[in-house]
Amino acid sequence: MIAILGKLLNIPALVRMRFYPMLNRALLKKKGAVLGRNVQIPGKLNLVISGNNDIGIGDNFYFSSGDAVNPISSNLQGAIYLEKGASLKIGNNVGMSSTRMWIHDSVTIGDNVKVGACVLITDTDAHPLDYLARRTSNDGTKSAPIVIEDDVWVGAHSIILKGVTIGARSIIGAGSVVTKNIPADCVAAGNPCRVIKRYETLY
Repeated sequence: MIAILGKLLNIPALVRMRFYPMLNRALLKKKGAVLGRNVQIPGKLNLVISGNNDIGIGDNFYFSSGDAVNPISSNLQGAIYLEKGASLKIGNNVGMSSTRMWIHDSVTIGDNVKVGACVLITDTDAHPLDYLARRTSNDGTKSAPIVIEDDVWVGAHSIILKGVTIGARSIIGAGSVVTKNIPADCVAAGNPCRVIKRYETLY
């Protein structure tokens, strides 16, 4: 009886794991995305793509979103929000959990990148610094491309802000706020994120 009950309780998870990847792939393709092999996005994804975008996602992409797929994500849904004309390029073998991306210009993510739970990646300030401009419009808002190079690991709940490049093979500690470029082959952490350890090589 307990075994049967357990199977019944697992039905929603099984449906989610089979249904949402197909739905999310279809939604991305409808928006013009070029998808590689084995793109898996289990769970509901907040997907807003404004149009005229350049979207490419490589092979073996995995993006878990909500519904207790990853316990560290606290059941939060991931989000991809691209403003008109924005570019999103993701390489091969990239994994994410409940990541939120707001892209005004461009975000480029290399191969073999791991992005921890609930990371925020945004290449725009979203609002201008001038308080008078904020009252009436978003004129003067600053944006700049983000690049995350190959084999980077971004720790859970980190924030990556506009104009940042994170060098290959580097590790960003959990909860960091990355406001400036991080070189390759290092561990960086904190708010603001700073290099705390360098490697001649990480392998």
